[in-house]
Amino acid sequence: MQNNSKWLAQSHSDGVTLGIRELLHYQSKTSLLNLTPRKAVQAKLSGGYLAKTKGRGMEFDEARHYQPGDDIRAIDWRVTARTGKTHTKVYREEKERPVFVLTDMSSNMQFGTQLLFKSIQAAHLSALIAWSARKRGDRIGGLVFNQHQHLECKPFTRQKAVLSLLNSMIKIQSTAQDSGDIEVSLSDALARLRRLAHPGSLIFIISDFSQLDELAKQHIAQLSKHNEVIAYCLSDPFEHELPSVKVSQRVTLSDGKNRQQITLGEKNTEQEYNLQHQAHFEKIEKTLKQCKAQVLAIDAGLPLEVQLERFSGRGSQ
Repeated sequence: MQNNSKWLAQSHSDGVTLGIRELLHYQSKTSLLNLTPRKAVQAKLSGGYLAKTKGRGMEFDEARHYQPGDDIRAIDWRVTARTGKTHTKVYREEKERPVFVLTDMSSNMQFGTQLLFKSIQAAHLSALIAWSARKRGDRIGGLVFNQHQHLECKPFTRQKAVLSLLNSMIKIQSTAQDSGDIEVSLSDALARLRRLAHPGSLIFIISDFSQLDELAKQHIAQLSKHNEVIAYCLSDPFEHELPSVKVSQRVTLSDGKNRQQITLGEKNTEQEYNLQHQAHFEKIEKTLKQCKAQVLAIDAGLPLEVQLERFSGRGSQ
């Protein structure tokens, strides 16, 4: 608990509300993420990533024998002089790849028992992705939503784009507890994201996926066909196992609307609870993988630095 308090102070966070200082904190943490493309980039020309197709561009790829129809301006005179045969320079086309972040801050994400609300951890991770994309020169855009509204941030390369995303998350978090009927779901947000994201984008979906219904699955599968999709599944330690207590006791749980009682300290109850929730998260992971998304689990009870250093490839340099 003392270590948690120290980390929260250093990160300028209280774990429940969201402020700009804690999101600016991740500007210095970009080494935690590796945003190198894993799929061939399919976006339009002009950008910072090399495509597999060859042609005129910014990056030299190889020299090969001259073929009828080749541009004479591309002749490699040094290789031609050395070999006595005409060679042409071949370039790899550079293509840009926008980065989109979908951040779920709905009512199910307004929960946390040890360090942060899931929604706050989602905002921290989104900020880290945004700062990492800006450092690489990627265009960054996003969509932030709760059950009452969504905010879209169109992709730009400037720092203004990052700050727009950060301020959107702060605004959405501040209205998360507003009363009203549920209007915006995960599937709604994914449908909007499909209209925003162009083929060849790198897409991060940050959610607990408690609303992963059939329609949401279809949207993710469609996004994965032409983009690289990475799903960060957020959870709280309490959602995996009940807290250990010395004396059996009944506690009341609430999501703000519904209330449920559960008994702590009973072995059978604990085992049933753990198995049920393990099956829940395994189903989410299996479903996301069937949609061709890469899946990474994030714990709201631990600092991002501790977790991302454990990941290979995406999670560390």
